Amino acid sequence: MPNSDHTHEGRRRLLRGALCASMCATMSAVLADTARAAGPEAAKLAPQPGDELCFASFEHDGRLVQPADLEPGAAPLLVYPRDPASGVIRERSRINQILLLRLMPDDAAAAGLDAAGEGVIAFSGICTHAACAVSEWNAELRHVVCPCHASEYDPAHKAKVVSGPAPRALPSLPVARRDDRYVITGPFSGAVGAPA
Repeated sequence: MPNSDHTHEGRRRLLRGALCASMCATMSAVLADTARAAGPEAAKLAPQPGDELCFASFEHDGRLVQPADLEPGAAPLLVYPRDPASGVIRERSRINQILLLRLMPDDAAAAGLDAAGEGVIAFSGICTHAACAVSEWNAELRHVVCPCHASEYDPAHKAKVVSGPAPRALPSLPVARRDDRYVITGPFSGAVGAPA
């Protein structure tokens, strides 16, 4: 006759295992549903402090921007914020178009940037005149240019307007290097885009 103590212990282990498996499956489903539900909304949020800067998902598969990607004096990169917790790239809103560049050392010194920042700065990529994408680069003057109405901005001087109809500078976005990535440390310095 089998020992009833062993039989009961075996049943308890089996029930505990089944309960644990059931709870794990339920939690996995809840987390997956939460990630699916948060994904589209998280992608539309404005840049958040702590977000990492990355390439668009359709370019370089959304990989993080690294220091080697930023050549001093080169054209800015169009980058997007990425929520580090969920991995969601916030690229479904124009407010998330960010220009990231590394100034030449003399420009960085003139701008009052400390050496620790390596001359890396970020600005909104949306023109303050008619909300077009600021997508052109004047390599000779190292200015960014809006192709819609030729507004030109000087990144070395807080992205101030140097020509064209834009009424104000591009809002800056504070960023810092964390190991081999760049992280947003605060909000834009002003309203992004054109006046309402």
